[in-house]
Amino acid sequence: MKDILDKAKQWLTSTFDAETQSEIKNLIDNNSSDLADRFYKDMEFGTGGMRGIMGAGTNRINKYTLGRATQGLSNYLIENVKKEQLKVVIAYDCRHNSKKFAKIVADVLSANKIKVFLFEDLRATPELSFAVRHLGCDAGIVLTASHNPPEYNGYKVYWADGGQIVPPHDGGIIGNVNALDFSEIKFTANEDLIEIIGKEVDDDFINASVKNGSLSDKINRDNLKIVFTSLHGTSIVSVPDTLARAGYTDVHIVEEQRVPNGDFPTVKSPNPEEPEALAMATDLANKIGADIVIGTDPDCDRLGVAVRDLDGNMKLLNGNQTMVVMTNFLLKKWNDEGELNGKQFVGSTIVSTELVNDVAANYNVETKVGLTGFKWIAKMVRDFPELDFIGGGEESFGYMVGDFVRDKDAVTATLLACEIAAYAKQDGSSFYEELLNIYVKNSFYKEHLISITKKGMDGAAEIQQMLSDMRNNPLTEIDGEKVESLFDYEASTKKNIITGEVTKIDLPKSNVLIYQTANGTRIAARPSGTEPKIKFYFSVNTLLDSVKNAKSVEAKLDAKIQRIIEEMKLN
Repeated sequence: MKDILDKAKQWLTSTFDAETQSEIKNLIDNNSSDLADRFYKDMEFGTGGMRGIMGAGTNRINKYTLGRATQGLSNYLIENVKKEQLKVVIAYDCRHNSKKFAKIVADVLSANKIKVFLFEDLRATPELSFAVRHLGCDAGIVLTASHNPPEYNGYKVYWADGGQIVPPHDGGIIGNVNALDFSEIKFTANEDLIEIIGKEVDDDFINASVKNGSLSDKINRDNLKIVFTSLHGTSIVSVPDTLARAGYTDVHIVEEQRVPNGDFPTVKSPNPEEPEALAMATDLANKIGADIVIGTDPDCDRLGVAVRDLDGNMKLLNGNQTMVVMTNFLLKKWNDEGELNGKQFVGSTIVSTELVNDVAANYNVETKVGLTGFKWIAKMVRDFPELDFIGGGEESFGYMVGDFVRDKDAVTATLLACEIAAYAKQDGSSFYEELLNIYVKNSFYKEHLISITKKGMDGAAEIQQMLSDMRNNPLTEIDGEKVESLFDYEASTKKNIITGEVTKIDLPKSNVLIYQTANGTRIAARPSGTEPKIKFYFSVNTLLDSVKNAKSVEAKLDAKIQRIIEEMKLN
């Protein structure tokens, strides 16, 4: 505790403004238990960048932690990108302080003689990714905490290719940040180097979204009734216009959630992965008889899709189901247009459904599988310039269509989901029936996610202990099936539990464990890179002989997952 107190007292010096000093002094004077959590570590870059609770302290999002990150980025750019004029574009979302933080970041960059393009108001994260290459920038920054609660904010860095930073740049930037003292941050702006941008970039982004997200010019778009909610976030700026330009006329927006608001007043969590977040949208859909519901998270990189099941009820699909249908339709489009020639690929991640691999194989297309996070899918695009990237997704409700955006993109993916629904409807089918047809052709895969929150310093230690126990005392059976393989991405090894054979995994190290049986039952465990959580991913599968038996087969798979959860004592 003495080390934490000493660290906190450094924030009472003249390097920090009066407001910050007052906040820290009150915590010290009141012997607040919150002090330890604010100072026991420095804010770190995770799979989604730097994300945390706002407030004073080294483990909080504030003027100084953001300033330090930006000064470190500036130093790295100046040292490693040999250009007369460096350029960075900045966007921000609807969260409290995002606009203020974006200007602070712009000030630091400009103080370091770096040209800044700053969006005039909130914008979707995928538009930031698009703008990096569109404006010829060397990096991009977005201020967002995605779907986290209102007290959070965050900071994501993009490289010149439009993808989030990956090795070696992430390590290089972090090294520069860690080497900095807060007193070294240059906060005095050069306003001449800050240019405000807006509609021109918006128009180009939306036009590109329509081009990439459209399936066919023979789709009857007037016949699809859509309910859309932005969940108080940034997508209201771009999704309605994208749907309109593509030709959708029957679009109903949830008005109570239209206005951007960092308090997210109508939902417990602005996360489209959760049915409760889309309750107002599905209620409206039932009232007006809509075909499809789509909701996006606050920075518009994730989307939740709800469609009518075989009984006519609205069913929220999980991210794996959505990505499988999207990938199948993109492959079908490429195939129908005669563009598949063995030089294409789709992207996925180690915790996403393996069904997408089977779907791609049906078209003789390779699936490249990377670590969790879209930065690894963007890296695939950069690493294989000789191949065409068709599309890619991950289980956490993200999808990327083509490579004009190099991050998960709920704008284009929303359009693609509507295209699939409209195409299926005019063909006497539905989005959900198309999913079931994929199950019949391949296998019925069912996935489930459990997130366990462990806050603070003690929670972080608990999470590491849980993973250590799973690593050192591996499961030998899962629901009566013998475990065949243990993938340890931190050790970069795949071990055959039955024979003892060990082979190397050729991916960057990551604290992820995956158990797999011969039947394809899988359990994955990993700490969240952006939240105080440990996540468990379950995947089971079996054959489906016909669409009419889907409900009973799904019930059996659900029961199997619940047995596994009980077996692991996670319920």
